[in-house]
Amino acid sequence: MLKSLHDMIHPTAIIATGASIGANVKIGPFCTVGAEVVLEDGVELVSHVAVEGRTRVGAGAKLFPFCTVGLEPQDLKYKGEPTETVIGPRTQIREHCSIHRGTATGTGITRIGADCLLMAVVHVAHDCDIGDGVIISNNVVMGGHVEIGAHAVIGGSAALLQFVRIGAGAMVGGLTGVPSDITPYCFAFGSRAEMVGLNTIGLRRRGLDKAQLHHIRAAYRFIFTGSGVFAERVQAARAEYGENPYVAEMLDFMATPSRHGLLTNVARASGESED
Repeated sequence: MLKSLHDMIHPTAIIATGASIGANVKIGPFCTVGAEVVLEDGVELVSHVAVEGRTRVGAGAKLFPFCTVGLEPQDLKYKGEPTETVIGPRTQIREHCSIHRGTATGTGITRIGADCLLMAVVHVAHDCDIGDGVIISNNVVMGGHVEIGAHAVIGGSAALLQFVRIGAGAMVGGLTGVPSDITPYCFAFGSRAEMVGLNTIGLRRRGLDKAQLHHIRAAYRFIFTGSGVFAERVQAARAEYGENPYVAEMLDFMATPSRHGLLTNVARASGESED
C-alpha cells in the first residue's frame, strides 16, 4: 500500500505499520523506518538509514548512508520510556552520524534545529539541544544534555563534555576538548579549550560593520582580559556595553546557571584579527 502511494520508496526499504510518510519523500535501499516515525514532506533517506522511536524529521531534511536517528540512548538509566527525537527542516545528516533519543531523567527530547549540517561520524547524545543553522564538523562527539546555540560552528574531532553549553554564534576549533560553557560569539581552541577571541567571521556574516565589531571586541577584552575580579568585570560590562544586543546576549548567557561554569581562561596568543 505504501509503495503504491509513495513510488519513491525503494523495494528493499522496511517501513513499519504506523509510520507517517509525507509527500515526495524518498526512501532509498535498505532503510528502516519505525512505527512511530514521522517523515515530513520532501525528506530523503539516501540508503541504509535507520530511523526509529518517536522521531520527527522535518521537511526537506536529508539523511545520508549509515546514519541512525532516534535509537535508544547510551544511558543505563534508560528503561524504554517513550522519549523523542526531533530533526528540523532542511537539516543534512551525513554518513555514520548517530543521534539518540532523549531520556526521562533529562528533557525527554533530543532536538536538532533547522538548516543544520552534521558532517560524517558526528555523535549527538541523548537530550542534546542544537539550534538552527549549526555546523558540526566530522568526528565531533558530545555527551548528553549538551546545548549548542544557533549558528555555532564546531570544528572536527572536538569533544563536548555532558551538560556543556555552546553559545549562539560561537566557534570551537578542531581537536578541542570543551569542559566548560563557551560564551556566544566567542572562539575557543586548544587541546583543552581556551578563549582566543571573537568569532569575527561569524559576526561579519551576520552583517556587522567594523564599528559594531570594535564595540563587541572592546566588551570581550574588558570581560576576559581586564584586571580585577571576573564577576565584577561582568557586572560592570553590562553598564558600559550592555546596550549592544550581542553583548547583552553574551552577558545573559553568563548569568544563566551552569553545571560546569564558564570558560574564562584566555590563550596567551590570540587568533583574533583587528579589522
